[in-house]
Amino acid sequence: MGLGIAEPTLTVSGLSKFYHSRHGTFHAARGVTFDVREGEFYTLLGPSGCGKSTTLRCVAGLERIDDGAISIGGVVVSSVKARVFVPPNRRHIGMVFQNYGIWPHMSVFDNVAFPLKVARRHRPGRREIARRTEEALNAVQLYDVGGRRGTELSGGQQQRVALARALVSRPRLLLLDEPLSNLDAALRESMRSELRRLHKSVGVTTLFVTHDQTEALSMSDRVAVMKDGVIVQDAAPREIYSQPANLYVAGFLGRINRFPAVVEGDGVDDYVAVQVGGAVLYVRSDQPRSRGTRAVLAVRPENMRLRDAGSEGQNGVRGTVAEVSFMGEAVDYQVLVDGRMVTVNENPSVIYPVGTDVRVEFDAVHGLLYDDESSETPAMPAPETVLTEKRAL
Repeated sequence: MGLGIAEPTLTVSGLSKFYHSRHGTFHAARGVTFDVREGEFYTLLGPSGCGKSTTLRCVAGLERIDDGAISIGGVVVSSVKARVFVPPNRRHIGMVFQNYGIWPHMSVFDNVAFPLKVARRHRPGRREIARRTEEALNAVQLYDVGGRRGTELSGGQQQRVALARALVSRPRLLLLDEPLSNLDAALRESMRSELRRLHKSVGVTTLFVTHDQTEALSMSDRVAVMKDGVIVQDAAPREIYSQPANLYVAGFLGRINRFPAVVEGDGVDDYVAVQVGGAVLYVRSDQPRSRGTRAVLAVRPENMRLRDAGSEGQNGVRGTVAEVSFMGEAVDYQVLVDGRMVTVNENPSVIYPVGTDVRVEFDAVHGLLYDDESSETPAMPAPETVLTEKRAL
């Protein structure tokens, strides 16, 4: 899509939004700044209350911002300093929310055509409305259900109707606020692929909001992780998963093993030696670190492997298999290492029964070193001392 040279369709600069109550002032968004380039699929990712939906609602014009500015297609639509506020129906946007808002008394065709029929400016003629409605229905592969009631359709079909209705006006920007959250797991997976296909075929610039890291990683060109009303990292999916900026991002984007570590010596290139338990390991570090500094080593389960306890290797710690969970395409091992549980995601062909002494290894390139900030992650509970096996291999 030529993302490196495309001009921004959406620019958000220093957006802040707060709410007053008898309990005080709640800052839902704090100086949020990002842009979405033309044709890009950009995702705001984070837990409930992080400010992602508030940010989207401000972009839509459903909330008035308290500071900052928003531009769509180079036109300022919200600005506190310039005292500009363009209402939602004049922002050239399409919106789909968790509740699809399908009108039960209307046919699918009329649901999709509704934005064109009620347009106050540049309302198309009857034939043009019919042509564009059929075009939108074809785009979401609902060309054969236009005459049915919207409520007669499945959840996935209703979502497609909502998407067609959002696209029929040919918006400059499409806003999606957790549109898959009301679907069951199997349908959600199918609709992820469908949404991505639709985005590629239509090419509309999209701002997507979700709390689901799988949705964000599989569908997006870029992902912005939010926490407490602030974007803490903005990057391509592969980069944000493999090189998270801090432990919060690392933990939110998937399972992560954390080890208390002490820096042993000066680094070589981008790597540094650390002590974990009684072992000295080499890991990546994005900054110089002094000897004796406390840190946290983080490694994802799929980047770790099990070896026989007596095997030799450069980056490994000894442990005991405490639990085995057969997952079908993989096996999750819980290994007791230096008083804490470590998760290792292994190939089903690797078999170590509960109680087996093993060596847990990982390549230095997959180890991530972070400052020892207890506020970034909750304390880990003490591991169970009883060794159990969930399912025999």
